[in-house]
Amino acid sequence: MDSYAVHFFYFLVLIYGFIFEEGKAISELFINEQIRDKEVRVIGEDGEQLGIMSPKEALKLAEEAGVDLVKIAPTAKPPVCKIVDYGKFKYEQTRKEKEAKKKQKVIEIKEIRLSPNIDTNDLNTKVNAAKKFITKGDRVKVTLRFRGREMAHMNSSKHILDDFAQALADIAVVEKAPKVEGRSMTMFLAEKR
Repeated sequence: MDSYAVHFFYFLVLIYGFIFEEGKAISELFINEQIRDKEVRVIGEDGEQLGIMSPKEALKLAEEAGVDLVKIAPTAKPPVCKIVDYGKFKYEQTRKEKEAKKKQKVIEIKEIRLSPNIDTNDLNTKVNAAKKFITKGDRVKVTLRFRGREMAHMNSSKHILDDFAQALADIAVVEKAPKVEGRSMTMFLAEKR
């Protein structure tokens, strides 16, 4: 192969990868003459079903109405196109996505670190902090960290995590039981439903 053919081949691979890597996002933007399917299911401006027809016929209907033909469901058999003003359609879609994001609640994981020789008052302070996090709707990761010789008494220190979970039993439930990971023991708590 000469260098021109090699460059052209790489160019085609690049274009092919770009078009199909994006997938749905690009295919959703097919409008008017870009729709090249044999036949499409057409929905009118008011939402009524106009039936299955060729893209040329659907485009003619859209031009008569003075709006665009937009492919809204490219994976359907046959693909679904809607006769709609494209600019307005795109604006409505972005507005709906923003509304959906606003309604979404992001659950954060807050971490509380304890040591095996923690005092009762310190433990109560940590329990109160965990209460605040859980009532806000966040998950809490409780970590019991061991240093040096404390590693020898890992099993006897599990009661600290049990006491912590027991203190929060009225508002929280243990999502993941205490588990040893390296030099620490972790447990996850979530709000009671």
